Amino acid sequence: MDYQKCKNCFMDTTDTDIVFDRSGVCNHCHTAKRLLAKVSFDEKQSTQNLERLTKLAKEANKGYKYDAILGISGGVDSSYLAYLTHQMGLNILLLHCDNGWNSRIAVENIKKIVDKTGFDLETNVLNWKEFRDLQRSFIQAGVIDIEMVTDHANRASMFIAAKKNNIKYVVSGNNYSTEHGMPRSWIWNKRDLVNIKAIHKEFGTIPLRTYPKLSSLKLLAHTELGIGVKYMEPLNNINFKKIEAMEQLKDYFGWEYYGGKHYESEFTKFYQGYILPKKFNVDKRKVHLSDLMRNGEISYDEAKNELEKEIYSPVLLKRDYEYFLKKLSFTKDEFEAIMSAKPCRHDAYASDKVYIDPLKKIGKIIYKILKLKQ
Repeated sequence: MDYQKCKNCFMDTTDTDIVFDRSGVCNHCHTAKRLLAKVSFDEKQSTQNLERLTKLAKEANKGYKYDAILGISGGVDSSYLAYLTHQMGLNILLLHCDNGWNSRIAVENIKKIVDKTGFDLETNVLNWKEFRDLQRSFIQAGVIDIEMVTDHANRASMFIAAKKNNIKYVVSGNNYSTEHGMPRSWIWNKRDLVNIKAIHKEFGTIPLRTYPKLSSLKLLAHTELGIGVKYMEPLNNINFKKIEAMEQLKDYFGWEYYGGKHYESEFTKFYQGYILPKKFNVDKRKVHLSDLMRNGEISYDEAKNELEKEIYSPVLLKRDYEYFLKKLSFTKDEFEAIMSAKPCRHDAYASDKVYIDPLKKIGKIIYKILKLKQ
């Protein structure tokens, strides 16, 4: 496919699955129009939605200490959700999954949130030797979604901790407003424990004895069907605006921004700023800025100006490159050989995709039938 860019946003044919209509508008823009219509609420509707969610959580956890559990990273979405649930009057257990890559700013943001809200904080510190071996395995495998191992641990940790603490609801900062439009070819199913185990078996050297894990079936039961511990996304029940949220966080907590989408993690910053562009020809800023533009938060010209800036300054890149190699025990030659090798698809390794996709379709049909009977 020859290079082509959407006339409305910044997505282009670096997304190999992108489709344009006759006027040159991409499929992501069309999907966003449908999704954003679902999460467009006025102030009264937002208030009513939050009151309903508050009632659900409090009734489900009546007699127990906590109303819900929330995974906190120090980033915008989870921090704002901590603010929101505090305003809702919920008693939240904050859970932080420490994978060894926290930035100083992220740690300070979490402390400020705990101090202000009075919420209890539980920190799940991953076994570094195990987790380093797992991250090294994914880098050596040449697959694109290296962040999958962190995302899976985060989600599994929440449901495991919820069960341990008799908490009926997991609340998540996931939202359509600022997280729509990610190309499927740029990510992989975070629930795919089969894929994680297969890649680690191929390249790893240390058994994953303590790494938090849940099968796709269990996670689907929780998140899609509401079986057992239930899953809630409050930011999809308000008219969520990221830039406005950041200003509220600064005013309320003294919260500090860290410079990029998910850059509260030192690993994510290097992954999105160096590994993805160099090895996979992927610049995730195109998605993130297009999302903000479609959500009415920035103009086309503002997004364009941001994209024209270099992803990494040479000085910062040199520092982070050296830190990355040292922390993951790669020599420069080893790492550059991996970077220059051809990328590999996730499904070149074993995956649960072959049976999970059909089950998801069946599950959604059952869920709709049950909802209609209520």
